[in-house]
Amino acid sequence: MKYHLLPTMAGAALSCVLVSHSSQAAVTLDRTRAVFNGGNQSMSLNITNQNKALPYLAQAWIEDESGNKVSGPIAALPPLQRVESLAKGQVKLQLTDDAQSLPQDRESIFYFNLREIPPKSSKANTLQIALQTRIKLFYRPAALQLNRGNAQDLWQKKLVITRQGEGYRVSNSSPYYVTLAAAYNQPGGKPVSGFDPVMIAPFSESPLTVKAGALGDKPVLTWINDYGGRPKLIFSCQHDVCRVVDSKAG
Repeated sequence: MKYHLLPTMAGAALSCVLVSHSSQAAVTLDRTRAVFNGGNQSMSLNITNQNKALPYLAQAWIEDESGNKVSGPIAALPPLQRVESLAKGQVKLQLTDDAQSLPQDRESIFYFNLREIPPKSSKANTLQIALQTRIKLFYRPAALQLNRGNAQDLWQKKLVITRQGEGYRVSNSSPYYVTLAAAYNQPGGKPVSGFDPVMIAPFSESPLTVKAGALGDKPVLTWINDYGGRPKLIFSCQHDVCRVVDSKAG
């Protein structure tokens, strides 16, 4: 989840946009990622105005993989709504007519954005801060739907680490996006420094940003599942190829 701080001051429009991970949003979302079941026409996301005194406007929209605002093949409705103090609201994600153009043999990725708009201050020279939440939105075709119990097994069997020179590359032969959040050189160890989280697209591969020597011959990778959990995948290496041999819930 990412928050953008949007400062505005009475009588002046500020052009800067700051990024924060510590500020608390007034309008919050009920999840850190969303998976759209391709067998359905719509799904709902729940939002809450945590402010104890003031109503807020909530603005919602969808971006494509490149960060461009789009109105399809998934639309966010309503694009703007008022949420009273301590009240809840919903944003409906609706498939549009061009959803048929989405690949049906793999997931597609979009980004859901939720921006809070505070009420206008009656005081002069008041700095107002608006926070924006941005989460990954995966479109999962109906043929690729998984039960909560078997999702981890299907994903973990598809990941393969291959040593290339001083580094490792991770291959994802599955039709699902896989986000790797941390790396370890042994189960129960400390995270390896220098590892950058990476999202690997279906049927693709990506290098890891740490040396092969730092991970050793029994690497452990943490990935983020549909529910925000972080299971650990334990690999065993033979020669230059490492495959998953076990996993631990996270």
